[in-house]
Amino acid sequence: MKTAFIGLGVMGGPMASHLSKAGYEVNVYNRTHEKAERHVDDNGGTLCETPAIAAANADIVFACVGNDDDVRSVTSGDEGAFATMKAGSIFVDHTTTSAELAIECATHAKNKGIEFLDAPVSGGEAGAVNGALTIMIGGAEEAYNAIAPVIDCYAKMHKLMGPCGAGQKTKMVNQIAIAGLVQGLSEAINFAQHADLNAEDVVEVISKGAAQSWQMENRYKTMIAGEFDFGFAVNWMRKDLTICFEEADRNGAALPVARLVDGFYEEVQALGGQRWDTSSLIEVVRANSKK
Repeated sequence: MKTAFIGLGVMGGPMASHLSKAGYEVNVYNRTHEKAERHVDDNGGTLCETPAIAAANADIVFACVGNDDDVRSVTSGDEGAFATMKAGSIFVDHTTTSAELAIECATHAKNKGIEFLDAPVSGGEAGAVNGALTIMIGGAEEAYNAIAPVIDCYAKMHKLMGPCGAGQKTKMVNQIAIAGLVQGLSEAINFAQHADLNAEDVVEVISKGAAQSWQMENRYKTMIAGEFDFGFAVNWMRKDLTICFEEADRNGAALPVARLVDGFYEEVQALGGQRWDTSSLIEVVRANSKK
């Protein structure tokens, strides 16, 4: 099977490497040419100059780029993937975007005889590197069934959530839940430290009870240490939350806590933490606490 992967960042790079390791033929494209060269040197594959060249004759084209406009740029126009994809092929977008963008792309793809699946991921860089991502997918069942055995090489869980756009809406639910969880964990750890408790001992105990979460188990040590130069950047989280708020404005859902946490993330940015991991919320809690 011939595949293509567009976007070789902290998520896309490892995902593309898993495809190569699984024995798939992989054409790759990245906006930063040097990064694509390094990827091919380390993982194999064929370096391509444009998304259109990468996608030509591919059975499945994967993409993991930055935002709605980035997806449009790699799919549309003479150099976009849709220009050369063959009828019956499948475009799988792992980017976190608006549901409206997914529907827009699906319509564009359908006019060319191409299937489009919106398939945002969760699990962070570690999940991508370890082949343990969770993928929420929107689109046609037949297309999902065709890609399912392929994405098994970098996913521990994937599920068709409904028609096109449902994958992105599910990712919004994920980000809303994470926002509240990280804020609660930040306040809890800060409280433990102010209460003269050993925060690591506290987490060791409460992580075995009802308070347990992925964020707690994977972020508590670095939160206690004040280390955030890794993981999912605050800038990207705010981008995702903006998508959530726009969708909520359309569907009428109230998001009071998520909107509050977004304001705290804005404070993190003001502290210089644009690229800090989302767990850096604790720095705002610390700044607002009495010594």
